[in-house]
Amino acid sequence: MAKQAGSSRYIRGEQIDMSDPDNWWKQAVIYQIYPRSFSDSTGSGIGDLRGIAERMGYLGSLGVDAIWLSPFYPSQLADGGYDVDDYRDVDPRLGTVADFDDMAQAAHRHGIKVIVDIVPNHSSNRHPWFVEALQSPPGSEQRDRYIFRDGRGDHGQLPPTGWQSHFGGSAWTRVPDGQWYLHLFTEQQPDWNWDNPDVHEDFIKTIRFWSSHGADGFRIDVAHGLAKDLDRDDLDDYPVLMQLPADGSHPLFDRNEVHDIYREWRTVFNEYTPHRFAVAEAWVDPDRQYLYASGDELGQIFNFEFAKADWSRNQFHTAIEEGLAASRRAHSPATWVLSNHDIPRHATRFALPQVPSSNYHQFAADWILRDGKTYAENREAGARRSRAAIMMEMALPGSAYIYQGEELGLFEVPDIPWERLEDPVAFNTRHSELNKGRDGCRVPLPWTADRLPGSQDPFGFSPAHSAAPPHLPQPAWFKDFAVDREEQDSTSMLNFYRRVLRLRHKLQCPDTSLEWLDEDMPSGQPDGTDGLEGGVIAYRRANGWASVTNFSSSPVKLPPGDIILTSSRLEDDGSLPQDTTAWVMLKQ
Repeated sequence: MAKQAGSSRYIRGEQIDMSDPDNWWKQAVIYQIYPRSFSDSTGSGIGDLRGIAERMGYLGSLGVDAIWLSPFYPSQLADGGYDVDDYRDVDPRLGTVADFDDMAQAAHRHGIKVIVDIVPNHSSNRHPWFVEALQSPPGSEQRDRYIFRDGRGDHGQLPPTGWQSHFGGSAWTRVPDGQWYLHLFTEQQPDWNWDNPDVHEDFIKTIRFWSSHGADGFRIDVAHGLAKDLDRDDLDDYPVLMQLPADGSHPLFDRNEVHDIYREWRTVFNEYTPHRFAVAEAWVDPDRQYLYASGDELGQIFNFEFAKADWSRNQFHTAIEEGLAASRRAHSPATWVLSNHDIPRHATRFALPQVPSSNYHQFAADWILRDGKTYAENREAGARRSRAAIMMEMALPGSAYIYQGEELGLFEVPDIPWERLEDPVAFNTRHSELNKGRDGCRVPLPWTADRLPGSQDPFGFSPAHSAAPPHLPQPAWFKDFAVDREEQDSTSMLNFYRRVLRLRHKLQCPDTSLEWLDEDMPSGQPDGTDGLEGGVIAYRRANGWASVTNFSSSPVKLPPGDIILTSSRLEDDGSLPQDTTAWVMLKQ
């Protein structure tokens, strides 16, 4: 194999004082819950807060340190709850604020922290302030809370710019008096004007409200979007969907001014003991991630490079190097994410052809669009690679995020009938950009393999005698991935995750340094999956714990030491086969 070119063998980290309660998140495992699809306690077909509370024992046995709840606010669900009507209330379909309190208390009894999703780039068009803005004249104080502009053309009949929204169609919608408002997502999601002090004050109220109700931290949606500069002549030179410049010059995203907002929020986070935690969802150039993760601002940022990577040694190695580099620059722990509510499940991504493309997940999106019929989904390979990936991820220093259902080994559901889809992506994209959307990873979880008597729900998502089926249909093959069935199978993905997380908690050390082992190198040959370059990712933590992952078709020799865990069986001679990770306590 060829040596890794230009890679430092030792990466110095920081010492984490894990006795300090402010540091709980720095090497935590955080489990993302999509509330409407986790557990339904009422029989409505929609998951709810009581359902989450009732499953807290399951989450405790999994071994997670925190849960992150996607939005549970009142919403018309134009975008899965990310269109918020009221930031300081609970959607009645999901419960009440009192139910949130009970859920947070249940989590804390199990030693689990609670992270709330905040959506500060846009509200719903049903938010009282937007309703008030529509009822007020152009130039009014009420309209200034959002981004309204006059149109182009002789009569203002053309939108202010040619921008297309993330979900397709114009990013501008005209109101009856002739003005246009900006919405970078659906037309039901008008963008806030963060130059307005009312907006600043209201979000600080929201942070304090949920903190007082037991929230330990916040995930910040579209964290790079808030600050905008629309008073310039070159707006159409910057499409909404583009690779962001690395100098903060885009008029809509990743502007330097956004960091003034987060420094303001940091003063609020630090009012609490322990300090409130925050993590940014910011799809920005890796060289600018550190700004969001600064201790003076949010403190942490998602590294999405894992979630974007094919099953490729070189792509994952680069993602690790960039993640650790951003971590060092920000003096903040790295984050590692394989899946979330916005992308196809990684078990399926790894099961499909691993062919480089101009857009990440291009093959998966095409496969979903055509109901899973365009390419062969090799589930055996997908499961094997998923096991290897989670071990590789969990040995790294920093925080790791798990998306609900990945611990069951769930694959993407590609064949949801179009008439049952909920994601706005499916209804707003057209022609060459047609995309079926994200519902395939949001299907309600299977809790039981056998149908409950009298229930509309075949897999225990809802209680017996439920009045409605799950809001998204569960496929018949979910039976094989039900929690109760996997709990009885010592070889299941669920019990594998439990072993991995238990060992991670045992093996993690305060020193976040990492050393690349001699075994760590690309192969220099097309001996990886589907002709990609193979090789090995191998690194050592400061306490002698090592992780070794083989991407090549030929087995490789492990470094001397005691085997802690492997994701698949070793070869008869003890060597590491393809698509397998081993944890080794190295001989000193």
